[in-house]
Amino acid sequence: MTSSMKKIFLLGVFVFAANTISVFAQSKVNWMSIETAMQKNKTEKRKIFVDVFTEWCGWCKRMDAATFQQPEIAAYLNANYYPVKLDAEQRAEIIFKDKKYQYVAQGNRGYHAFAAELLKGQMSYPTVVFMDEELNVIQPLPGYQAPTDFEPIMKYFGGNFYKSMPWQKYQEGYKK
Repeated sequence: MTSSMKKIFLLGVFVFAANTISVFAQSKVNWMSIETAMQKNKTEKRKIFVDVFTEWCGWCKRMDAATFQQPEIAAYLNANYYPVKLDAEQRAEIIFKDKKYQYVAQGNRGYHAFAAELLKGQMSYPTVVFMDEELNVIQPLPGYQAPTDFEPIMKYFGGNFYKSMPWQKYQEGYKK
């Protein structure tokens, strides 16, 4: 192998490695708190995606491992939403749109009033919530979402298709 061939080979290896690192860097959702998302939304308007979970929820853990770890899903969420993780049983107060939300004790467990409002009182985990740029709930979606099911849904809301066509029509024409 000549010196110039070695240089070309090493350049190719470097480019491949750089692209691989870039893909891995995008394969993780950059989760944030609702407070951070609201702050970022003041300077750059984006939709907000909220993953409402509990620590004891097995399906929540499965969705974290199977769905949110997919590089395409993570990259899309990071680019088009402010992705938020919200523990539905957290005890810290949340101020949202100038209203205070607190933990509500209920037997051995309780719930956070902000989670209850986002989920319209239907406390089911996991539930993902899509919000518009003005912090209004577009749609809560309860239950585990497999990657193949979740991808068109996040793009339906992220691409504003929900404003111009019904879900059924979008789903029929969706191509990955």
